[in-house]
Amino acid sequence: MLIMSTPMRSETIRVIGIDPGFDRMGIAIIERSKEKKEKLLWSACVESSRTLSFEDRLVVLANEFERVLQEYVPSILSIEKIFFTKNQRTGIAVAEARGMLRYLARKHTLSIMEYTPQEIKQSVTGYGNADKKQVAHMVSLLLTLPPARRHDDEYDAIAAGLTALGHLR
Repeated sequence: MLIMSTPMRSETIRVIGIDPGFDRMGIAIIERSKEKKEKLLWSACVESSRTLSFEDRLVVLANEFERVLQEYVPSILSIEKIFFTKNQRTGIAVAEARGMLRYLARKHTLSIMEYTPQEIKQSVTGYGNADKKQVAHMVSLLLTLPPARRHDDEYDAIAAGLTALGHLR
């Protein structure tokens, strides 16, 4: 976990949670009020077209990330670390997307907090090997979510944001 210049804990804190990817990127804005209550302000799963070049897909993700930064003005980026499986080519592309997001976060003066998938699962469910359904269920219990159909990436982004807020307690 990397923490850089985190804000005072007595103020309202706004976090942008990211489940990084170049095909689909989960993104969420979560706020903790002075009363210590977490609230989901917005979330989505941003998709880039497979017909675009990799560079153009990064532009799609970067434009949406910056739009959300400008609209919600978070102070912290909470981003999932890369988990390499069998496909190293996909892992490298996700690493490049993460690098772009981290660069933009620092450009906009956000602090950066990074967590492994297991750390996020542990923080949200109490079990580091929880499956996607368990994470989604616990996110739904921890926050009042407006009814919507969500991708796993979106739930993972919300969970990343909650993890950062949990570590700031």
